[in-house]
Amino acid sequence: MLFIQLMHCPDYRPLAPCFYTVSVYVRGAVFVAISLLLMAAPTHGAERVLVCFGDSITAGYGLSHDEAYPAFLQKKLNAAGYHYKVVNHGVSGATTKDAVAELPEVLKLHPEIVVVEFGGNDGLRGLPLTETRSNLDRVLSAFEKAHVKVLLAGITLPPDYGPEYIRDFEQMFRALAVRHHATLEPMLYRSLVHTPGTIQADGIHPTAKGSAIIADTLIARLRPVLRK
Repeated sequence: MLFIQLMHCPDYRPLAPCFYTVSVYVRGAVFVAISLLLMAAPTHGAERVLVCFGDSITAGYGLSHDEAYPAFLQKKLNAAGYHYKVVNHGVSGATTKDAVAELPEVLKLHPEIVVVEFGGNDGLRGLPLTETRSNLDRVLSAFEKAHVKVLLAGITLPPDYGPEYIRDFEQMFRALAVRHHATLEPMLYRSLVHTPGTIQADGIHPTAKGSAIIADTLIARLRPVLRK
């Protein structure tokens, strides 16, 4: 309550003023004013962060920034009404060892979801699977400890690497996803293999068309963990 003393002359005689006290209830008015200010203030941090963490496939090797799959993923999320900021944290040539080294930088972004796309360069270089598995295990453990949701993207290798190595390589992603309760896309290129114009001339990296399809593949896996 706020008490205000006002001058009042009911008979309009200026030389004979009289006084009375008026009680004004301001608590509700103040509450309304504060509420309006809070509503008008900018809402920082409302946009959730989704990091695409990977190698040249994520970085968009041979493509412009807008043609890499994270850019298409951003557009598709926006169109579907999901408010996420997609960050492309891909580095061409990166191995799972590089992924471990980059973990602190990714965690600084405080992501809600991370798409982990590593292992292809390890496989192409013929690195021991025990080393690749150990590095990915460290990456997934760090995200799990930070309560970050993970979509692990698996990939395969060219046939000349031998059926046994390829089989163990593909199985590695499945086993890690189970161990760390991560969502798994077992074959990132599954919709590109028989679609013309989706792979660049090097036979490895996706074209812009391929990147758009990869984004569709990933968003289908992400949908259960996305929030509006």
